[in-house]
Amino acid sequence: MPEPLEPAAVQRVREAAARKGVTLDVRVFDESTHTAAEAAAAVGAELGQIVKSLVFVAPADQDGLDAILCLVSGVNRVDLSRLAAVTGEKDVRRATAREANELTGYTIGGIPPIGHPRPIRVIMDPDLGRYPVVWAAAGTATAVFPVPPGTLRTLANATVAPIAEDREPTLSVGLESSSTAAG
Repeated sequence: MPEPLEPAAVQRVREAAARKGVTLDVRVFDESTHTAAEAAAAVGAELGQIVKSLVFVAPADQDGLDAILCLVSGVNRVDLSRLAAVTGEKDVRRATAREANELTGYTIGGIPPIGHPRPIRVIMDPDLGRYPVVWAAAGTATAVFPVPPGTLRTLANATVAPIAEDREPTLSVGLESSSTAAG
């Protein structure tokens, strides 16, 4: 039974996981976990282990919008052209804060991968699979939960696809410098 003082948003996330047979270890902090950097500091994890839940939209029938939730490693940024190719939506764009709230039922900084009022298409960054455990928002800007990436994929009914921008230019320079210094 959830704690009586637990926010309704966190309860919805717990209930969504429970419907799939998963019990979440939700951790609530006094300090914000709104950004990936804040969340990583709060839980003592690498930035890449933080799941950024980013909402994008594409035009729907009758002037509406379809939400696309991207679960992205904290070190990555979504490449809109890759997201468009993966989803087949040529007019995909980042949702406004208001749209994200209306479509997911949560505010930016606390949007979880599950527990939304209606089904949402979810695309998951394969880089999250590099870690045994990742940390996702649990419905508020101060609540997160640890989860193995495979379980996250199942909970969110996510499609794993490469949607992140390439980071190679900065990485390769650092790697070349390191290998030169070591060699």
